[in-house]
This record gives sequence, structure tokens and C-alpha cells, in this order.
Amino acid sequence: MYQDVLVPVTAESNETRVLYHVGELAVALDADVTLLAVADTTRDSVTVVEGEVVDALESEGEQALEEAADVLESLGLDPQTEVVQGAPAETIVDYADRYDHDLVAMATHARTGLRRYLLGSVTEKVVRLSPVPVLTARADEEEELRFPYERVLVPVDGSEASTRASEHGLALASALDASVDVLSVVDTSGLGPDVRGELVSEQGRSAAQGAVRAVADDAADRGIDDVRTEVDEGRPGDVISAYVDDHAVDAVVMGTTGRTGLDRVLLGSVAEETVRTAPVPVVTVRDGENEA
Repeated sequence: MYQDVLVPVTAESNETRVLYHVGELAVALDADVTLLAVADTTRDSVTVVEGEVVDALESEGEQALEEAADVLESLGLDPQTEVVQGAPAETIVDYADRYDHDLVAMATHARTGLRRYLLGSVTEKVVRLSPVPVLTARADEEEELRFPYERVLVPVDGSEASTRASEHGLALASALDASVDVLSVVDTSGLGPDVRGELVSEQGRSAAQGAVRAVADDAADRGIDDVRTEVDEGRPGDVISAYVDDHAVDAVVMGTTGRTGLDRVLLGSVAEETVRTAPVPVVTVRDGENEA
């Protein structure tokens, strides 16, 4: 499944639980891990200490890498480490692409203050731009990150983006021997209670049912026996969030964009909302079109 995972790190201690979770995933899939610290060149970080010119952010990055490596080594991993300079989001995306990483794993936010150099907005930008899948997990200490995954939720809409994401989600579930929940949401948030609205909703439901059947058939072809499907209506972000809470989902795999039209379910904004708010890890898979 994954062979080389890229993990951008910061000096934030509350990212330890996310690092440990990613380490568990890497161990289970026998993947290598590269830890990357980005010294943000958009900030003034050079100073003089005891007569020597020192880049404070590079020094912080080296310390963060050392601490992160300790976490992964406790799991038996032997991570590669590197500090690079650049604009954080673009540098992470370029690094993942250049060195053929097949997953980027990041916390969804970092603390404010002098030591911060990766922001929540950077994570969301990586989600939009990365040509490889991105796993994000909230760093809030009060929320549990469960592993191994027992239930993987795959929201679909029949678009190219969700098809690629569903294939990725099924492969991940198969590799971890997890069950799969396939959810399609008919977006009725903008429809009125008139005949036209009912017609559009019915057309959308028919398309959504076709989308979940296609993924269920794909799962069966892959030998995944435990597959549950559901079609619902409402605001997609809200429905996905409620489903995660109500069905003990351990991870979500979804596309970052979707098509317009009657069968529209997934939008870039829905994926980003899920990344920001989901209490479980979210793996996003881009549709292949480069979006800024």
C-alpha cells in the first residue's frame, strides 16, 4: 500500500500523538518514513549567537526532527530526517513529488507563537495541491486516534475525484483488513420544498445509489466482505460528520474535488471542512487536476 511516508514536523509537542499514529500505520504496512522540517524563508530567522550566524528556524527544525525521530524509533522505525528551506506548503508538496513519496501525513493545526512555522492553512494548502494522498489528523489531545482501523468511511459521488479516492480507500481497507462504509450524500441544502426540488432530489438520489453500488461491487471484487452502503440527503459536510460520529468510523478517505450538476456531492470545500473538523484521520486524494 504505502512504501514511503513523508511526515512534515514542527516544534509542537502536541503533535506526538499524530506522529505515533502515523508510525503505527507505517509499521503495519511495512513503510519507510521520512521526517521533514521546513524552515520558512518568508520569515526573518537569522540571528547572531555568541558571534556566530545562526538560522533559528533551522535549529528549531533540527530539534523537532530529533524529538519526532525518538517517537518513531520507539516503534522500531528508522526514519530519514531532513531540514530544508522554503515556503512550507509548496516545499512539502514539491518534496513529496520529487522523492516519490506515496503519502504525506500532517497534523491539522499547530500552536501560535515564535516556534510555529507550519500553520493549519498550510496543511489545507498541501491537501489542495499535493499530487499524492494526504493523511491529516487533529492534534487535539482529548481525541483518540484508533489503530488499526476497523471501519473506513468512503464518501462518493461518482466523479473522477471520488472514484480515485474510493479505489484508494478500498486498497487501504484491504491492506488493514478493515470493513468499508460507502456513503453518498445528495446535496439538498439549496433546494426548496417545491416540485422541482423534489425532482432534482430524486434524480440525485438515483445517481448516488449508482455511485455506492459501483464502489460496493469494486469492494467485492477485491475480496472485501464487510461493506455497508448508505445514501442520505442534506448538507454534505454535516452528513459526513454525523456519520463518523454515529458509526464509530476510524478513518475517512475522500476526494478533494467533485463535479457540478445534479449528482454533485463532494466539493473541495467539503473535503477541507472534513479535514478541519473530523475527529478521526482523513486521507484526501486529489482528482489529478492542479488547483491553486
